[in-house]
Amino acid sequence: MQVILLERIAKLGQMGETVKVRDGFARNYLLPTGKALRANAANKARFEAERSILEARNLERKAEAQTVADVLNGKSFIVVRSAGETGQLYGSVAARDIVDVLAAEGFNVGRNQIELNNPIKTIGLHNVTMHLHSEVEISIEINVARSSEEAERQSKGESLTSADAIYGVDEDALRPEDFFDPDADRDGDDE
Repeated sequence: MQVILLERIAKLGQMGETVKVRDGFARNYLLPTGKALRANAANKARFEAERSILEARNLERKAEAQTVADVLNGKSFIVVRSAGETGQLYGSVAARDIVDVLAAEGFNVGRNQIELNNPIKTIGLHNVTMHLHSEVEISIEINVARSSEEAERQSKGESLTSADAIYGVDEDALRPEDFFDPDADRDGDDE
């Protein structure tokens, strides 16, 4: 299906371009969300009549997104989750969790604006890309840790996925004698 784009869409085209897309993509996404019009003579005339309004609205949205991006870009947010000794999370951190963390800090972003191909499943520092506008892309850091103290240690560059980091024990220095008493009574008698 041929459509006229009403705004810039990544990997598809710029505002005002007539592009060919699959029917389902046009019917289920582009047309209902107001991002495109069917390409016919009446809609082409309508687009040309409204072009200046659409461009002004696009510039306004871009300016709003840019102000939010200036505040958010490069910021770090802490997410506290339960994890095993190896750093594997018992759950995961998904886009909706990141939206909740940002909302708690006073930023209103949508789940679809966060580019997270796979959920975060380990503790550590993770960079997450956000698309606030089709032309505004930023990166934030998500610090996933077991506690806020661990998050602070991670932010200083410390790795918390070993027994040494978690318990303060150097696991390479441990010997069998550290785990049992070689002089203990073996037959179970207390004599």
